[in-house]
Amino acid sequence: MNTLTAEKRDLKTKAKKLRKEGYVIGNLFGRDIENSIPLKVDSREAAKFLKDNKKGAHITLLVDGENVDAIVKEIDYNAMKNETMFINFQALVADEKIHTTAAIELLNEDAVQNGIVEQSLSEIEYKAFPADIVEKVEIDLTQYNVGDMIHVKDLPLAAKISLVTPEDTLVVNIAEPEAVPEDEDEEAAEE
Repeated sequence: MNTLTAEKRDLKTKAKKLRKEGYVIGNLFGRDIENSIPLKVDSREAAKFLKDNKKGAHITLLVDGENVDAIVKEIDYNAMKNETMFINFQALVADEKIHTTAAIELLNEDAVQNGIVEQSLSEIEYKAFPADIVEKVEIDLTQYNVGDMIHVKDLPLAAKISLVTPEDTLVVNIAEPEAVPEDEDEEAAEE
């Protein structure tokens, strides 16, 4: 599990000033935290961290010397400025299911012979206990053929968690390539 270091921040200092000083702001919240805890993270450390961790990542958050088991709940990124604006974290409690997401990653797309892989869904939403959290769902396409469809209910993790994304939602369709009529083929060759 990855670790990110954060410091408690003073709410009297404006977020704009903290960003100019090289920080990303954020909050830590959870069932056992009465009010959310405002945080600041060094922007260089945050950038390194976000290369390998996305929304839904299960991490250890080191806040002023104390380890907190948490997930990355929300990331706000400003593409115009090429900077992360804030990151929110949810502290985990062993006996509490949380609502989170997992990215869907396709493996071995080139193994699909004579078919076109169409991915309809890039992440799923679900609820799970901290011990059952997954950050990504990998689908190995080596066992699939043209005409096959993969739905959320077909994913291996569906048995361990409570799905929020509807079970009948299409994740991947392996379509047959469109045939080009012969006369169009000949016309294209003549041009």
